Amino acid sequence: MTAALTSLVPVLLVIATGWALRRIGIIDAAGRSGIERLAYYVLFPSLIVLTLASADYGALPWQALGMTLLFSVLTMAVLCLALYPVLRTRYHVDGPAFSSVFQGATRWNTFIALALCGSLFGTDGLALIAVAIVAMVPLLNLMAVLVLTQFSGSTRPPLAVLIKEIARNPLIVACVIGLLVSLTGLKPIGVIGATLDIFGRASLGVALLAVGLGLDASSLRRPKAAHVISTGLRLLAMPAIGLGFATLFGLEGPALGTAVISLAVPTAANGYVLARQLGGNADLMAEIITLQTMGAAITLTGWLALLAIG
Repeated sequence: MTAALTSLVPVLLVIATGWALRRIGIIDAAGRSGIERLAYYVLFPSLIVLTLASADYGALPWQALGMTLLFSVLTMAVLCLALYPVLRTRYHVDGPAFSSVFQGATRWNTFIALALCGSLFGTDGLALIAVAIVAMVPLLNLMAVLVLTQFSGSTRPPLAVLIKEIARNPLIVACVIGLLVSLTGLKPIGVIGATLDIFGRASLGVALLAVGLGLDASSLRRPKAAHVISTGLRLLAMPAIGLGFATLFGLEGPALGTAVISLAVPTAANGYVLARQLGGNADLMAEIITLQTMGAAITLTGWLALLAIG
């Protein structure tokens, strides 16, 4: 448990630093956008390529991990859809608001998961997170768009356009490149390897600062049913579901920790952008993101303690 807290507390402190930098005006909205794009399009892909190109796949239970995450995500999606009639009639959650509840419950913050798993499990943790990205990112993006268009009344993009956007996701592209390099038997060495290593080392700190920069506690009104339910589903129910499937598929050690952490981190920060683009309740989405990120400081500690990591 000591090792787990030693890994979690620095992550939270870097996020808090990002929040403080925004509050005191050192980094403005334009700067925040640039930092997010730098992490998303350059730094994280570099880390993923380098990690996957060097990973020992024979030692990784990638099939069991992928199945655990896929089944967990699908189970949560079905649960959310089943809850919609109750949310609508009892708590007056309309379609656009439900799409934010859905995104909040199902999507994950890759930045925080990468930082935690890399700190706790080293190179194996980074490789396992790359497996999680391949397993979850295409499905989660597809589900988010479908739910948003269905419940917000916006026009659904053609399937070909949706597939193209998912295929252009820089994290997915990085996974494909890293796997292809690994299959060739070549390793990133020399100038290329050194460059990727420099970018990769910068990725976690910059990405966590971006998470903090996106927090706006002042926008969080008194939590209502939509806030609480989405947060409870994400931070408590989702990792519990994942733990059940992980046990079923025989995951243990770093793979088990990676599965639960991937499902226990707060929702994706870019859910706000998607909600705004497709007619969802963007204000509610921003508030859910903030509430979950703050709440995860407590719930992640509990899940790491339950797993007895460290």
